[in-house]
Amino acid sequence: MRVKICGITKLDQGMAIARLGAQALGFICVPASPRYVSPQTIRLIAIELPENVDRIGVFANTTIENICQVAIESNLSGVQLHGDETAEYCGRLREFLPGIEIIKALRVKTPETLAAAAIYALRVDTLLLDAYHPAQLGGTGKTIDWMMLAEFKPPCPWLLAGGLTPENVLNAIDSARGNNFSGVDLSSGVEIAPGDKDLTKVAQLFDRLKALK
Repeated sequence: MRVKICGITKLDQGMAIARLGAQALGFICVPASPRYVSPQTIRLIAIELPENVDRIGVFANTTIENICQVAIESNLSGVQLHGDETAEYCGRLREFLPGIEIIKALRVKTPETLAAAAIYALRVDTLLLDAYHPAQLGGTGKTIDWMMLAEFKPPCPWLLAGGLTPENVLNAIDSARGNNFSGVDLSSGVEIAPGDKDLTKVAQLFDRLKALK
């Protein structure tokens, strides 16, 4: 079970969350976000992390040139596209970043969103399902209708996000099991405020996930 904690802004919290068991940390590279961190800050955190912890930069509706520059400056091991990027865009980005994981986030509003995932699955390494919000790209605290996940069968690994908390994560995972499901992504559900993680909640999360072993 891959666990990604997104919206990391502080070195001490990033290190603590990695020690608790997170396999991936997400860093928001969208300047308008309250969880935004600069490439310099990301790099300071990234170089202190164990090598087996993935460092994912989250971008939305920006240029390939910007993503490549930040990825290099920040020492990222992965890039997450959380905007309106097309499958063709994902394919072009893959050409520029051949050794980096590319994750495409889909904000799920209707079952038709899930049907569109197939075209992206051919261009990226991993898909991520997040809840739809008309004004926010992520970290909304809203959940997906998990009943829709029963027929979601992409040909690549995928992560479930959207309003996940220590309290509901096991129910969410139970709805998503199978069909290349590979893990969960949490942000607001383990926060005190945007970008300020609640380490007690993170510890509770990993305690709950022990029930899966």
